[in-house]
Amino acid sequence: MDVRKIPELLSIRENPIGFGGCRNNGESLDCCEYNISVFDDKSGESVHEISGDMIKLHHCSLSEDNVSVLTQLENLTVLHDDQWTLRMFLAKIKEKKEKISNSYTQSCLVDAGIFANKAREAIKTNEPFAAVWTKCASYFLADALFSFNSKRPSPTHMLEITRRLKKNDINQTFSLVHQILGVERASTSVLARMVKSTMGFSDMVENNGHSRIIKRKYDYLVENSLLSDCYFYLGYINRNNIVKVKNQIHKNPEYIHVLKVALDIESDHTVIDKQASALLERTNELLADIKDRK
Repeated sequence: MDVRKIPELLSIRENPIGFGGCRNNGESLDCCEYNISVFDDKSGESVHEISGDMIKLHHCSLSEDNVSVLTQLENLTVLHDDQWTLRMFLAKIKEKKEKISNSYTQSCLVDAGIFANKAREAIKTNEPFAAVWTKCASYFLADALFSFNSKRPSPTHMLEITRRLKKNDINQTFSLVHQILGVERASTSVLARMVKSTMGFSDMVENNGHSRIIKRKYDYLVENSLLSDCYFYLGYINRNNIVKVKNQIHKNPEYIHVLKVALDIESDHTVIDKQASALLERTNELLADIKDRK
């Protein structure tokens, strides 16, 4: 697809538009969608299909200050910007790149600690979401590790990128993340169950057609024997959706039944408590490391 035709095909040329994601970075798979950001001062995402290609439209603002969003916008390619407002915005992001990166890393580590603590508290009260929180903490820790390596989190590609990272004390933490996530458990039967629940949870929370992208990526990754990558990807998408409803999750008891399968979660509370403790210890060590660098 000629990406420069997308704004016209989606009838969004009245606003500044950028092209991001893995296809923009030149490191994509055939199953990957086109990530288009339209700066229309709205929020959320919508999914579109054009001639068999999937497009995820991210609605953004030129006054955005959320570091997790700014991290994704950093290397946008401008598709439409008559007033040069998007170019000026991207120049400001580039100027503050190091500050944004440090803030994002710290934010991910703080979130990892929060969710690890939630897991430990949940175990004390015998709450069913304990293992869900450890999985979330693990993914936030993975995001922080990517930021330490100046890499943009991209769930479809993160395991492959991890394999190529240099060996050092910080990157050794990936082994803890992978152990707690359980990527070695990936099999065609496990993934077949996970994807159905992941799509269902996406429809419950997002209800924007994202489940079509999830299914396409699952099919590609399984067909190409990238089972661990698929396992990591599905869990990451679930984490993103859990965060969107984390304050209402207890009001929807049906979520736990879906997430038990979607996240392939551990049921032994002794194991979960050890995992949460290990995550908390490593997260605190990395936070201390950031403070020492300042």
